[in-house]
Amino acid sequence: MTRGRGGSGGSPPLASLRAVAAADDVRRKRGGDAHGEPFLDLPATGRIKLRHPDETVEADMTAIVKTPSFDWRCLRTWRAASRNTAWCLAGCAIGDFGTIAFFQFTGIPWPTLAIMTLAVLNGLLTSIALETLVLLRRMGFGMAFRTAVGMSFISMISMEVAMNAADVALTGGALLTWWVVPIMLLVGFVTPLPYNYWRLKAFGRACH
Repeated sequence: MTRGRGGSGGSPPLASLRAVAAADDVRRKRGGDAHGEPFLDLPATGRIKLRHPDETVEADMTAIVKTPSFDWRCLRTWRAASRNTAWCLAGCAIGDFGTIAFFQFTGIPWPTLAIMTLAVLNGLLTSIALETLVLLRRMGFGMAFRTAVGMSFISMISMEVAMNAADVALTGGALLTWWVVPIMLLVGFVTPLPYNYWRLKAFGRACH
């Protein structure tokens, strides 16, 4: 329970307390504390009680504190997030598709799960390598590599898992065909895009 005293002139007007606690479900109870001073009671239920020597006003906190909604309609952020996601997709696809193609053409009898796991790991590595090369235009190798490693792995892993899951679902295994590759790329692009938008909009951080 937290006491909220008024100014030097004594207790704040009851009308002010009512204005702060205004809500549809306001209900009043008689009462006050032992000292005749107003205070704010904030229990764990999410409701508040503003007490006054004359009466107690109770209301739902959600009716008083308004949380600003997240803006999903910023076209500039969507364009930036799409560009970042495309770079991530290019890097991941090199290692991912290269691994699947290697096992497909050599016929090495590895289980599908093992091939896909290795494809995901190689996709992460080639994505980091590509990003390091891109960043070398603006910074030294050490800083570029650390920046690339510090990228959002949530975005890359979700992209990799989505692409390989689509491949298995459509072909029944770790296979690349002319028609499944575009679908894998589309799924890999769309899956992390909302997350990349949110991360860029909320924190100003890009996956690339």
